[in-house]
This record gives sequence, structure tokens and C-alpha cells, in this order.
Amino acid sequence: MGRGRAKAKQTKVARDLKYRTHETDFGALAKELHGEATHSTSEVEPDEDEWSDYADPRRRAD
Repeated sequence: MGRGRAKAKQTKVARDLKYRTHETDFGALAKELHGEATHSTSEVEPDEDEWSDYADPRRRAD
């Protein structure tokens, strides 16, 4: 027992996916699947020393 709500929700989602009109950007999907960058990586630069506060002081990187 207890499967009624889960099945009802799955049915609702399936119907929504089946009958809803989709505005799919196939160009963006193709770029994502082929691994092309969709945005500039220069906007956010990772801090190389971001985790240095958490480093184990007993271990040294040589």
C-alpha cells in the first residue's frame, strides 16, 4: 500500500511531458552534448588557494 500517490504523481508528470508544447533550443543542446563552452570561463576565475586553510599541515606538497 502507499503507492497510490507516487503513481498518481508519475502519471501527472508523464502526461505533462507528453502533451506540453516544448520550446527546445536544439542548437544549445547540441553544443552541450558536444562539449562546447556555452559561456565565457573568464568571467569567474577559481581561486587557486581557496582550500589552503583546510590543508593538513603535516603533509607537504613537494
